[in-house]
Amino acid sequence: MDIEFLLNGETVRIADQPATRTLLDWLRETRKLTGAKEGCNEGDCGACTVMVTSLLDDEVRRQSLNACILFLPQLHGKSVRTVEGLKGPKGELHPVQSAMVEHHGSQCGFCTPGFVMATRAFLNQNPKASEEEIRKGLGGNLCRCGTYHGIMQCAMEIAKKGGA
Repeated sequence: MDIEFLLNGETVRIADQPATRTLLDWLRETRKLTGAKEGCNEGDCGACTVMVTSLLDDEVRRQSLNACILFLPQLHGKSVRTVEGLKGPKGELHPVQSAMVEHHGSQCGFCTPGFVMATRAFLNQNPKASEEEIRKGLGGNLCRCGTYHGIMQCAMEIAKKGGA
């Protein structure tokens, strides 16, 4: 079965891949997109978060999903955006990335791409989310360094501006 989806705005057609090949492995090994990291490989830490856009009941739905537990066939007909695909047309940082820098939301950087993608997806679907809603919305992402304060400041700034 051929699989077709958008990856960072580019149409991708994949054939002859095992049905159990994960998006994370394919992104890192085949496409050399290494922003999404393998942390737990069980969908618990969020280091591999990507944004998947699909049409559900005639409504565009953007979700942050763990690439380590997404199999390639699950992406057929959808759109995937990685942290590498957030940059603007001239290579400028996405507002979430800029806010993350401004608020020191990164220390070692391992979890940062996942938090950026989770923030982007959540605040795109919930543009004026409250602090409590943001905490719940980003609850699937973990930071071992404990930079949660900066991450929350970043997300709150984006929410105050009306979403990502």
